Amino acid sequence: MTVRIYNTLTNRKEEFVPRNPGKVEMYVCGPTTYNLIHLGNARPLIVFDTVRRYFEYLGFEVKYVQNFTDIDDKIISRAAEEDMDALALAEKYIKEYYKDAGALGVRPADIHPKVSDHMPEIIEMIQKIIDNEYGYETDGDVYFSVGTFTGYGKLSGRKLEDMQAGARIDVDERKRHPMDFALWKAAKPGEPWWDSPWGKGRPGWHIECSAMANKYLGMGFDIHGGGFDLIFPHHENEIAQAEAFAGCGPFARYWMHNGFITVNEEKMSKSLGNFFTVREILERFDPEVVRFYMISTHYRSPLDFDDTKLEMNKKSLSRLHNALDNITALLNSISFGESDIYPDAEISAFNDVIDRAEQDFREAMNDDFNTALAVASLFDLARESNAFGKRLDTYAGRKLPLEVKEVLEKVRDAFIRLGQVLGLFEKGASGSSNEPELADKLMDLIIEIRQEARSRKDWATADAIRDKLKETGIILEDTPQGVRWKMK
Repeated sequence: MTVRIYNTLTNRKEEFVPRNPGKVEMYVCGPTTYNLIHLGNARPLIVFDTVRRYFEYLGFEVKYVQNFTDIDDKIISRAAEEDMDALALAEKYIKEYYKDAGALGVRPADIHPKVSDHMPEIIEMIQKIIDNEYGYETDGDVYFSVGTFTGYGKLSGRKLEDMQAGARIDVDERKRHPMDFALWKAAKPGEPWWDSPWGKGRPGWHIECSAMANKYLGMGFDIHGGGFDLIFPHHENEIAQAEAFAGCGPFARYWMHNGFITVNEEKMSKSLGNFFTVREILERFDPEVVRFYMISTHYRSPLDFDDTKLEMNKKSLSRLHNALDNITALLNSISFGESDIYPDAEISAFNDVIDRAEQDFREAMNDDFNTALAVASLFDLARESNAFGKRLDTYAGRKLPLEVKEVLEKVRDAFIRLGQVLGLFEKGASGSSNEPELADKLMDLIIEIRQEARSRKDWATADAIRDKLKETGIILEDTPQGVRWKMK
């Protein structure tokens, strides 16, 4: 089976063929670091983290680059409000980014380049664009001449003449065309600046990604990703700059864009003031629930923010966790050895169920990373696993064949392996790696104390332990295989 990607550049699904066999090279636009990231920022982080994880699951070696914009008009404005150095403000929010992204299970990129660290590459690219007659300097500013680049508009599907006719921009007589955009901005009083052939100044927004992607991945890398709102002008301008610089294309071969997160069907954004920071959301919802909410819808579809939907996703996710917990409990409570009391046909049929679930998962992900269908395959596996477990309960207290243990281990490993592609079932990811093991040991001790109370017929103590645990969100279940516990 091959992976098919919806390529914004061609407006169709295409078979993914990497530039270098066995390797995937990805560049994803990161945040402008002037505030905490909001839920809209989080969606591309989770989407492309999942894409990366799936390629790794398939055995590819992935090189993943995600930038930080640490110098920008918004950063300068916010720094002035807070009476801070602009780069210091950006660094502050880069540190906060790692906290929030990490909480959501987003792994750091292989490379996180910052604009401020790449001025030589940016200046070199701008100079080459000028030398190739695609850019021009005026009064210390440098502009890209869109009229000289014949492919302008090929990503967004816009025509230059239509853009000019409908342009809602301030008239700047220094520009040769109203749609020309800044490659370099002359320094204004009080702004950060760097020396350049055109005087003191700083880069325009778009040039940074062209320069950094070219440095770390080169022309013609595999996948460029970002939110739908970046198609125009940011990604359109990236293509123009990079290909004007190199004198050839393509800049990137596959372009992927995730849909918006909306609030009351209006795009969530800092500028509109209708955003919720990830930090605020995580005060009310577990990070895994937020991630599950994001991946339960196909990445290209819009996703409307709603507390009720998050609550529904919380309940749905608990069903998957319960199925996995039940499998683990069966493995811990059943005695395995030489036995012929469980029919081979049942074991063989459940083996087929596990194989089919993984096949369905892969088919969904191979079809443009359809995480919604991939999640559905996990629910199918959970339902079949629970049914298999109930059948095993009828043999409580009897030794079962090793083949039963093997198939339980197989389904447990399938849950974990497929779940981790989606960023699920990673307990302890945001804290100590010993937390899950410690929790298990503490619960074992509490259950042992309760069982001792019951053996003494001290029902009051046993019931008090059960009720107190329930108040904290822990449910005890008395089953034929012994006592199990789970989170509400």
